[in-house]
Amino acid sequence: MAEEKKPAPAAGGRANTKKELPEHFKAYKHVWVAVEIEHGQVHTVSYELLGEGRKLADKRGVELAAVVMGNDRASLEEAAVACFEYGADCVYLVCDPALAHYRNETATKVLTDLVNTYQPEILLLGATNLGRDLAGSVATTLLTGLTADCTELEIDDEGSLAATRPTFGGSLLCTIFTLNFRPQMATVRPRVLAMPERVPGRTGRIVEFDPKLVEDDVVTKVLDFIADRDSDKANLPYADVVVAGGLGLGSVENFQLVKELAEVLGAEYGGSRPLVQKGWITSDRQIGQTGKTIRPKLYIAAGISGAIQHRVGVEGADLIVAINTDPNAPIFEFAHLGIVADAVTLLPALTEAFAKRLRINRLAS
Repeated sequence: MAEEKKPAPAAGGRANTKKELPEHFKAYKHVWVAVEIEHGQVHTVSYELLGEGRKLADKRGVELAAVVMGNDRASLEEAAVACFEYGADCVYLVCDPALAHYRNETATKVLTDLVNTYQPEILLLGATNLGRDLAGSVATTLLTGLTADCTELEIDDEGSLAATRPTFGGSLLCTIFTLNFRPQMATVRPRVLAMPERVPGRTGRIVEFDPKLVEDDVVTKVLDFIADRDSDKANLPYADVVVAGGLGLGSVENFQLVKELAEVLGAEYGGSRPLVQKGWITSDRQIGQTGKTIRPKLYIAAGISGAIQHRVGVEGADLIVAINTDPNAPIFEFAHLGIVADAVTLLPALTEAFAKRLRINRLAS
């Protein structure tokens, strides 16, 4: 139900987008972030959303609230303290035995009941596996609009949420408005937004909410939980240094040069979407709009052209170093340092130079 705003032509041929909000919309106030907590741990995307939500709330002149739900009161209260320190004015705390594990049925009921009771105008969730599952069912239950995988959130001149996301396979950026429904909902992937500064000691008010859940009425049961912390999957979104390769490397054998440089630097490695399609790398190492969004201190891109799909996933990096034989490659438009060279030749030289420098540093220490 999310709609793209198209201004209607006004007299004299000028577009006039000024529109008075429906009277019943005025009951909806404040910006909410649904905090993702799993096994007592708050997902960092929730703090990133609180930082962005703070900006939106300030522009609207309203409160920023966080919703924390679970079964362990101590961990919930600890999460509430963190939410205040990351910008929240209010925390809706929901503690119930039926919320010991995430289940779509219970989480959807709690969040929709909260929304119907307190009526926020904006509701934000992380575009994680859990967040995507919850956001879709909540939006459907509330009969409102949802803009998924946003790269930017803003408040327009009329006070509406302008949610920007890639579309048409990432070739275009489209700004979506939910004009006729409330709350306005959006999800944002981890690492798309910057982590806000934490303010120790900042406090707010806590609102306890009784979800009135009855375990016997819940169809889904959690029988066991198997952690994947020991898996060998990549952790690209949270790496400080990332080295990636593209089709410019020429062959899967040459991609080994990316891995070797990453190993010397103690970095994660990844690649562009075509490499996944060719089977050179697994999907968990894909970087870009349809893969992982990263915000490392250093990102080295070798043989990657830098189409908009890739740019969306990496432009938050502190330093982007691009290596490409084509001086007109799009990646040079947003890279901080561009090197026009054959990556197959340059990567081994970089690996050797970094290895030598690291050996010198170790000896000096």
